[in-house]
Amino acid sequence: MRLASGADPIPSRVTADALAAFTLRLPGSIIATPTDVAAASGARSGGEPQRHRFTTETLTIDVELTHTNGRLEVAGHLTPTPTPDSWIEIRTPHVSKIRVPSPDGHFAATGLPPGWLSLVYHHPENPAIATRWLRARP
Repeated sequence: MRLASGADPIPSRVTADALAAFTLRLPGSIIATPTDVAAASGARSGGEPQRHRFTTETLTIDVELTHTNGRLEVAGHLTPTPTPDSWIEIRTPHVSKIRVPSPDGHFAATGLPPGWLSLVYHHPENPAIATRWLRARP
């Protein structure tokens, strides 16, 4: 009854979380589609690292997530190889790291907090390409 009458205000934490989520949007970006990745074989097939692939018509983003000492390590590859003026943004709700991919398309970042992350490929002449948010768990 209190909700219907407007006598029960929205908790401030809900408003703060909604505003924080709104800042994570990337208007005008292209969202890469999650695609199945073949299971790892050999010595590293025990569940680590977590492997993900995202695709658009023009780009494939492969990413591996590994947990080391309570922190998250990200290693990835772009196909086709990126131009020298492009960069990758590795975003978490609390921190972002910018990486310039190597000439063959590899990038990496270490020391990230575990939890949610998204990758964004930036090129100055094209819209940004973003992955969906992933939850990286140990």
